[in-house]
Amino acid sequence: MTARDLLTLTKFRLSALVIVTTFVGFWLRAPRPLDLWLLVHTILGSTLAAFGAAVFNQLMEIEPDSRMQRTADRPLPSGRVSPSAAFGLGWFLSAVALIHLANRVNVEAAALTAATLAVYLFIYTPLKRQNAINTLVGAVSGALPPLIGWAGAAGPATSITPYFRWQLMLEPGAIYLFMLLFLWQLPHFLAINWMYRDEYRKGGFVMLANEDEHGAKTSRHALAYAIATLLLMLYPAYTATVSLTWFLPPALLLSGWLGWLALRFNRQPERANARKLFFCTLAYLPLILIVTVLAWKR
Repeated sequence: MTARDLLTLTKFRLSALVIVTTFVGFWLRAPRPLDLWLLVHTILGSTLAAFGAAVFNQLMEIEPDSRMQRTADRPLPSGRVSPSAAFGLGWFLSAVALIHLANRVNVEAAALTAATLAVYLFIYTPLKRQNAINTLVGAVSGALPPLIGWAGAAGPATSITPYFRWQLMLEPGAIYLFMLLFLWQLPHFLAINWMYRDEYRKGGFVMLANEDEHGAKTSRHALAYAIATLLLMLYPAYTATVSLTWFLPPALLLSGWLGWLALRFNRQPERANARKLFFCTLAYLPLILIVTVLAWKR
């Protein structure tokens, strides 16, 4: 197995998103002075889990990947890596991730990571070939990494706290981060899905845009989620977790930009407009996370 094949199997570039969002979740909740080792252990565990999930996902989709031009050269469908080797690698990465988080961070971070793996591998991946609702399910698993960081920042439970602290997931910051990642993914993936709908059909994946040749349904959904993202910017202001002066103007501007491009895609469902929306989502997430970090109240 070459280094390039290993990077492809673990979807290294996509896993970078997990690293960034886990870090942001940890940073926003962590008390000061920052426990750097706790941060390192949290990011390490979540990253290994992301690598393991990527390996298992490709292992479960060898046959459909072989039918799509953009995935046919991946290590498994091309035959460069054997399924047994990928299976062993996936188990090793996932097991080490969960054990590491449970022992060096806390049980809440480990449980959230286990939930991410379960939703991604046992619900989302099989559902991709059965029902178009898979995009929503996939967005749930993609929205959990910042919560892993948020829970990890709480550190180990003490003798005077419950063994499992459910309230961590119900704090305003956790809700905001989860909803931000959940909503952001939907126009992002809808734009990809519509641009490459022929490829998805070849792979046997049941997606919203597969039979939406004119883009009316896909663009309508993308616009609805972009508007929901814009409205979400009011939540941190309402819960007083951010400085209004530093957060609302740039957050509304960025979300308005996302909404405007989704509206253009809705009015003119063309590949060029879908592509602009897609690239907007790539810029939107890091920018809104930076704004959130800078405006966050401790």
